[in-house]
Amino acid sequence: MSTVTCTNNDDGAAVLTLCNPAKLNALTTDMLNQLEAHLTDLDRNRDVRAVIVTGEGPRAFCCGADIAEWGPLDPAEFARNWVRDGHRVFDRLARLSKPTIGALNGHAFGGGLELAACCDIRVMAPRATLALPEAKVGIVPGWSGTQRMARLLPEAVVKEMALFGRRISAERACALGFAAEVVEDPMIWAQDIVATLTDISPRANEIAKAMIHGAVGEDRAAAIEMLGSAAAAASADRDEGVQAFIEKRSPKFNGQ
Repeated sequence: MSTVTCTNNDDGAAVLTLCNPAKLNALTTDMLNQLEAHLTDLDRNRDVRAVIVTGEGPRAFCCGADIAEWGPLDPAEFARNWVRDGHRVFDRLARLSKPTIGALNGHAFGGGLELAACCDIRVMAPRATLALPEAKVGIVPGWSGTQRMARLLPEAVVKEMALFGRRISAERACALGFAAEVVEDPMIWAQDIVATLTDISPRANEIAKAMIHGAVGEDRAAAIEMLGSAAAAASADRDEGVQAFIEKRSPKFNGQ
């Protein structure tokens, strides 16, 4: 059975685990739906300081999308539903207000690599490799492999994977800046770094993440509106406006 589990640890870390080991944790429709639901809940949970994404078993983080799910779809269904649904879920992870860590316990191929790219930082096991093998089954990366990946890796490297089917080793991924470190146990590394968040303001982290996303074009419009809305919501004018609405009177704004 394919599923995505969510475990909240005492250290404030939530661990999302992709569980479909028989298919190297390939993503199914049910898994995408579960992932989206978990992310929505986690974004609203103030007890969660960071989110770790990993895969079940030692072989793969995620080998991509389950071909048994998307293979039978006609072109319109594939583009309108499968690709768009995946983008929506992956964007949900990329926009999460909390720091996210991709603990790549094994290979990350296709949609699995695209999922890892949505995390703020990634750590890889030495045996893990990266690949965009879609062309080998007659398709192209559809969940931001040619877009988000091109912001994280040099253009020539993305082309090497997408056009020639080349795999990138963990060591090379680290040298290129895609992975923070290469370690034997990515989960221990991820949990150790989450433990350092006890001395860091969650609100400052959220704002800093939005500012960085705005700078690199990850989601500039959403970042600008979030920051502007947060500033407005913290003003005395906002409190006065809400109170005046409740009391059915004209507001007396003072610009503070």
